[in-house]
Amino acid sequence: MKKYSELTKEELKNLKTQLEKEIQELKLLNLNLDMSRGKPCKEQLDLSMDLMSVLDKNSNLICKDGTDCRNYGQLGGIEEARELLATFMENKVENILIYGNSSLNVMYTMIMQAWVFGIMGSTPWSKLPKVKFLCPVPGYDRHFAICEEFGIEMINIPMSETGPNMDLVEKLVSEDDSVKGIWCVPKYSNPDGYTYSDETIKRFVHLKPKASDFRIFWDNAYTVHHLYEEPEKRDHILEILTECEKVGNPDIVYKFASTSKICFPGSGIASLAASDNNIKDIRKHLKIQTIGYDKVNELRHVHYFKNLQGIKAHMLKHATILRPKFELVFNTFDKELSNIDMVRWTKPRGGYFISFYAMHGTAKDIVAKCKELGVKLTDAGASYPYHKDPDDSNIRVAPTYPSINDLEVALKVFVTVVKYVTVEKLFA
Repeated sequence: MKKYSELTKEELKNLKTQLEKEIQELKLLNLNLDMSRGKPCKEQLDLSMDLMSVLDKNSNLICKDGTDCRNYGQLGGIEEARELLATFMENKVENILIYGNSSLNVMYTMIMQAWVFGIMGSTPWSKLPKVKFLCPVPGYDRHFAICEEFGIEMINIPMSETGPNMDLVEKLVSEDDSVKGIWCVPKYSNPDGYTYSDETIKRFVHLKPKASDFRIFWDNAYTVHHLYEEPEKRDHILEILTECEKVGNPDIVYKFASTSKICFPGSGIASLAASDNNIKDIRKHLKIQTIGYDKVNELRHVHYFKNLQGIKAHMLKHATILRPKFELVFNTFDKELSNIDMVRWTKPRGGYFISFYAMHGTAKDIVAKCKELGVKLTDAGASYPYHKDPDDSNIRVAPTYPSINDLEVALKVFVTVVKYVTVEKLFA
């Protein structure tokens, strides 16, 4: 089969006519399918229903240290929950804080504290003439939204299969004291699904920022979200906080995680891991902010999962549901789009997303045309600061939420639209 770049004008014209007919046939289906967010599907949510009954009115709600989970107290979370999350995050219990239901909320809180109070005695960011953040792109739109909310200037850092461009990161961090942080999704990144290499993480660990209050915002959202059971088919990363401690640079990182895509999004527990100095600084403000988060929910998670092995066994059930969906996307793209030599896509081994890179200048048109045909995708440009993809190329594909049958239909629409918009662009 000829590549699209090899087609003659006449061949492009004939293909365009054929695709226009297919578009009209798809329009008659009156679809209403949503692939715009990386949400768990109903079958995934059903996996955790026993979480609702693991505690009842007859349950013992007293922790092993005597804490009554029905009452005030335990600012950083009950000991049992901190132990569970410590094994999950690969950190020491004393370096863990348990929050509410959302790690995104914890990240927002850390920015807010830096903005209002400063970090460990530094000048509050709100009193500085300029605050900048480094943003690996494509990246997580909600990270960028936090920066935009506070008026923090965002700087694009190109991503590759091994992580962000560390030459650029090291240069900017060492030369500019207004660079205060960097967003990172180090494992099965959003949206590419890339995992940072050992070399990349070691370069993060050895950063020498000009700003003493520079922090790596390490959002390890997909730490146990593998698609495959076999160890050789899974991605693994170095634990950054431990590596930072080894080289005497422990304060440089805030590490975040939650159980939101493990059990119930919005009803999970979120956690932060940080150095002793950072934990002390954070608790100083936390004790004013709250008397303690939902300890009953923390205990519920402890009783349900019991330990790290319980979490891993639970995630194998998630993988059984998600793996066919991701493989359907991979196989469909391979079959339908491999002859379009100006597009590409990632093939992650875990996480929630796949990045599709369309022909430059066509992503917005593809998303708009899919919406017109009843398939809603994440807005083109959403994976970049200020919603500005300089190439108008990246489209985040989220295959988790639709049923396998709906996903098959949505992919039929997507590949047809990609072909049509690409041909239209080439023909023009």
